[in-house]
Amino acid sequence: MSEEQKNENDDIIVNQSDDTFDMELPDIPMPSEEEVDVNIEDSIPVGFKFAFVGSGQGGSRIAETFNKLGYKRVCAVNTAAQDLATCSISNKLKIGNESGAGKDREVARAVIKEQREDILDLFRRSFAGDFDRVIVCAGAGGGTGSGTTAELIEIAREYQASTKASSDKVGVFLALPKITEGKKCAANAYKTLKEVLKYVDQGVVSPLVIIDNEKINKLYPRLSINQFWSTSNGSICTLFNLFNNIITKNSSYSTFDNKDYKTVLDSGVMVFGATQVTKWADGTDISKAMRDNLQKNILSGGIKLSTGNVAAAVVIGDEDSLDNIPQEYLDQAFEQLTRTLKTNSTVHQGIYKGNKSGLSIFTAIGGLGKPEDKLDELARVGDIERDI
Repeated sequence: MSEEQKNENDDIIVNQSDDTFDMELPDIPMPSEEEVDVNIEDSIPVGFKFAFVGSGQGGSRIAETFNKLGYKRVCAVNTAAQDLATCSISNKLKIGNESGAGKDREVARAVIKEQREDILDLFRRSFAGDFDRVIVCAGAGGGTGSGTTAELIEIAREYQASTKASSDKVGVFLALPKITEGKKCAANAYKTLKEVLKYVDQGVVSPLVIIDNEKINKLYPRLSINQFWSTSNGSICTLFNLFNNIITKNSSYSTFDNKDYKTVLDSGVMVFGATQVTKWADGTDISKAMRDNLQKNILSGGIKLSTGNVAAAVVIGDEDSLDNIPQEYLDQAFEQLTRTLKTNSTVHQGIYKGNKSGLSIFTAIGGLGKPEDKLDELARVGDIERDI
């Protein structure tokens, strides 16, 4: 029989001597070694696991403040290498080829659009594991912060969806410039604030926390340069953290829990206030302290508290104070807050025992209307037309 063998139909030929498969073989992917899951954890007790991205010098300072408080899912982006060099955050990314945006928000906007995938990679490194919500921190007056905020909101929203984060809303901490920073900064801040408020209206951004450096400058006029920035960021970041921490604690009196705080977090524009109560001869003393807190110590200007529809009020006192203050006095203070807000608003209450002597009242108010007075001020200082 020959080397070639035909079948009975003579239409298929088999060469029995050629038993080598000479086609180039593809590489077969082999399973890699089992990957270790990375899950970044905060170093402090928290109710919600927030992830922070700071943009520009101002935004990076805010994110850095949260990092120092104990939040570990933190990163920063900037167009200026010099600003990143002074930032203590470990995960940070220089975007663009220039040495900054030069207060030009359109330059920064174009750069971040080109580096969208780089930002997503930064998030993957910085926010590994499960988390609840990304919070974008930005200075609205500078070029990088104002130009990248909207795109960072979109990227954070996409990343939250891909990781199945528990919230579909993105938080924003937006620092507004002092009047003395000039027309360009005011104009940038106006445009950025308007941009973010549209996201609030769409239900995409919540909470929007405004750090109003002009208001803080008026509240603390004698601060040194170093003290001003640490006070400006620290005041609101510390209050935000206080509420996120207090919901992990038990109370023998009245508990403020995760669900309570979530209603405030999901309500849109949000502000904070705090006051120390030094006397309580009768119920009106505590009510007056609450009223002064609302009128004088709210750390964001141009916002009408009467537009709010949800609030949290947490009272922390030492054992002696809580043993001697009638519950009726605290109820009057809570009623004071209720009367300040919209009709049919909700005020969540919490009473806790603390180590510091005396009584402190902390407030968080949400569901607020647009800060029209602040928008007017920014447009006027920025010498731009105030659109409706």
